[in-house]
Amino acid sequence: MKFDTPATTNPIDRMKIVGQPVDRIDGPLKTTGRAPYAYERHDVAAGQAYGHVLGAGIAKGRVLAMHIDAARALPGVLAIVTTLDMPRLAKGKMNTAFLFGGADIQHYHQAIAVVVAERFEQARDAAALIRVEYDRQAGRFDLAAEGAKAELVSGESSDAPAEHRVGDFEGTFATAEVTLDETYTTPDESHAMMEPHATIAAWEGGKLTIWTSTQMVAWWRRDLAITLGLKPEDVRVDSPFIGGGFGGKLFLRADAVLAALGARAAGRPVKLALARPLVANNTTHRPATIQRIRIGAGRDGRITAIAHDSLSGDLPEGQPETAVAQTKLLYAGANRLMTMRLAELDLPEGNSMRAPGEAPGLMALEIAMDEMAERLGIDPVEFRIINDTQVDPADHDRPFSQRQLIRCLREGSERFGWSQRNPTPGQWREGRWLRGMGMAVGFRNNLVVTSGARVRLSGDGMVTVETDMTDIGTGSYTIIAQTAAEMMGVELGHVRVRLGDSDFPVSAGSGGQFGGNSSTAGVYAACVKLREAVAQRLGFNAADAVFEDGEVRAGNRRVRLAEAASAQELVAEDRIEFGDLTKRFQQSTFAGHFVEVAVDAFTGETRLRRMLAVCAAGRILNPKSARSQVIGAMTMGAGAALMEELAVDTRLGFFVNHDLAGYEVPVHADIPRQEVVFLDEADPLSSPMKAKGIAELGICGVGAAIANAIHNATGVRVRDYPITLDKLLEGLPEVA
Repeated sequence: MKFDTPATTNPIDRMKIVGQPVDRIDGPLKTTGRAPYAYERHDVAAGQAYGHVLGAGIAKGRVLAMHIDAARALPGVLAIVTTLDMPRLAKGKMNTAFLFGGADIQHYHQAIAVVVAERFEQARDAAALIRVEYDRQAGRFDLAAEGAKAELVSGESSDAPAEHRVGDFEGTFATAEVTLDETYTTPDESHAMMEPHATIAAWEGGKLTIWTSTQMVAWWRRDLAITLGLKPEDVRVDSPFIGGGFGGKLFLRADAVLAALGARAAGRPVKLALARPLVANNTTHRPATIQRIRIGAGRDGRITAIAHDSLSGDLPEGQPETAVAQTKLLYAGANRLMTMRLAELDLPEGNSMRAPGEAPGLMALEIAMDEMAERLGIDPVEFRIINDTQVDPADHDRPFSQRQLIRCLREGSERFGWSQRNPTPGQWREGRWLRGMGMAVGFRNNLVVTSGARVRLSGDGMVTVETDMTDIGTGSYTIIAQTAAEMMGVELGHVRVRLGDSDFPVSAGSGGQFGGNSSTAGVYAACVKLREAVAQRLGFNAADAVFEDGEVRAGNRRVRLAEAASAQELVAEDRIEFGDLTKRFQQSTFAGHFVEVAVDAFTGETRLRRMLAVCAAGRILNPKSARSQVIGAMTMGAGAALMEELAVDTRLGFFVNHDLAGYEVPVHADIPRQEVVFLDEADPLSSPMKAKGIAELGICGVGAAIANAIHNATGVRVRDYPITLDKLLEGLPEVA
């Protein structure tokens, strides 16, 4: 199905099942421990042995020799595969770092060996006995130090200009009545998902099956085939449940490659999971940024010039953190300049983490907007409303498909009691606590991706959906079931959903906030075909047939849906392909974030008191799971604001706090009451579902709202995340 014209009235609009806050259909499996996560799939292959991955002890250089005799002599050891056993393996299309093979070391904890043994403890102990000789070389580990050598990059297609320039920024900024020129920093961050990267691999002849934890089944199948020199059809990937990803499982990682190599060497199925330090140093992370923002405005508050420059780092051939993405579109202003510079670093691969680009970009931009409002003497909410735009600021002939940002801000202000905020910082006291309010805008583009599905109707009236879409805890199983039930006119209990298998049609996968909208649109397309097949078999005109209450009706005639498959199962398959609507219309999601904090005047400890997000994100397919996504993202945003930071050892080139003991994330006691409001919205330009993404919008802007609230409470303006108490102490007001 080609989606190249706006959606009209369709069966989804009935909203009998879609749009309802139904419980997640996979919930009972997860709460009773019956959901089969990758490492726990003991029944998929007999005789599973255990693998343990050894990571490099240097960040840059070469492996000169590996002494494995002592490890091989341990009881239970079945095989040892080292990086010196083979040349560097090919790199998948989505990978920046090489995953295995050869003597060269690109980054700390690069995989250099896998030990396979009968028991996990045997594999782990044997790996500890491997002695490695290195030629350590000087590396580049300090982003600020490498910034002067960083090159301008577009972050888009190879022929895109490195500068996003509209009008005369420099001239207009120089003559603006009120200006701001500040620098903000965000640190390296870890996905820190609960489930580590884990894979079980088994060979049958020349064919490989992996049971793994991935967000993108088709990408992994293709890139694993490339890496191992196989045909894609000789690789099967199965990943029905994922214990968190946040972007860290988008791209093929060493666990899958090493499990496959270990299984081939041992002649047995092999299961392995990356130890937590390797999750931080061997896989990917959100790269640090240094962002300079300049804004010029008239006394009336209208922005006349805005510039955003972002510096980030990555391995050679890597990509920048696209922290200027939202600044291109969020606010009006005739004169604009956005640039990104990329420094080459020898740290582990920087790549996607929940809302790449907008999450760290808004952490900077929305503090800058708050500072600018303060300099202008204008309320921060009103300043943003003054500079709202209904068109792409760089192309006024390209309108937003829908943009209810002002309504998000107005409703959020009213609900939160924003009018009670004292604009003068440090004036609201409650004993030893300094209280304050802050706000920020949330913005995330609505991406759409081709997505396919297969739908079956059996003689008992059951509808089965098959697609390689994944559920990383987001609720994919449920919204896909809701879509099929609505389209086929059956109860939710009459839909069975099968996900995460590369034998199924290729879907959008989970990432970039595109999964929910795109994958359900693919199911919609397949259901349209199934409806046509049902109508034909039952003698209805498909255009007139109504599918409802387990029946097919037209005029005075009605037939049970199951009768269409009484003699033979009906199967339909299709995919949604998106046309040029995203080029003709800017499609984005918006939020107003409001936060209240209390800061201890003696210690600088910050406590969140309450949080509110008012979101405009198209049709909400399941308000219960969507709210869950947003409050989870708000929690993640709180972590980014107050505590999360991968500490870089700039001498040796690794992340020091590479486990869940040293890398702090929010816990229940850190998070207050969270309120989420969804505006009533359906966007016919987005998809037949009229939905948009929601999973990443919730994190966008939260960090800045907290930073702005802390400033309002204390008068201390912190521009370097995370906002730890040491950055507040010197500036706190006198308490006695």
